[in-house]
Amino acid sequence: MPTLILVRHGRSTANTGGVLAGWTPGVALDERGAAQAAALPGRLAALPLAAVVTSPLQRCRETLAPLLAARPELPLHTDERIGECHYGDWAGRKIAELAGEPLWEVVQRHPSAAAFPGGESVRAMQTRAVDAVRDWNERIEREHGPDAVYLMCSHGDILKAIVADALGLHLDQFQRIAVDPCSVSAVRYTRLRPFLLRLGDTGDLAGLAPHEEVPGAGSGDAAVGGGAGAP
Repeated sequence: MPTLILVRHGRSTANTGGVLAGWTPGVALDERGAAQAAALPGRLAALPLAAVVTSPLQRCRETLAPLLAARPELPLHTDERIGECHYGDWAGRKIAELAGEPLWEVVQRHPSAAAFPGGESVRAMQTRAVDAVRDWNERIEREHGPDAVYLMCSHGDILKAIVADALGLHLDQFQRIAVDPCSVSAVRYTRLRPFLLRLGDTGDLAGLAPHEEVPGAGSGDAAVGGGAGAP
């Protein structure tokens, strides 16, 4: 099955303003976020991307703009299922203010029980995001083959929920995962299990390019002894 490159959008005006953006319109990349986005095509240059899937929100589209300009042949798809969590009444409020709400501790310690007032639950958020990944894995493999690499650009909580699923972690553990703005995480899916190849990487990504498997080992086998890594 394909390798999925997960990109968090670059730093946004809401990030620097300490605001929980959610689906609030007009949240753009700040100056640093724009610079992070501009560096993304070079970081991904070694990867033969088959397609790009994005959240519909502005900050994700702005993050992808330099990559799509550098690779105009890349098909772009939008999927609302990897859009930001629907924070409901919490959207647009200051993080410092929200940290005083009783629900905040639930979100931190027991997120599988958390539901945002006027919004969705963390469980529902993870379910839709993971369903999107499963559907796109099947489509990308069908259209581009089992060794294809494709990219999704989404949001912090969405990406953490996807990574938690790939690791087989209970949702209550997903707050232990951190993904910085414009960082890259990567998951290679196989018939038996996913492999987490990168988490929150902000450096060189050439090692994610497809390479030959160890002779005699199946594509879904773990590298006993650690493996040789990228060529």
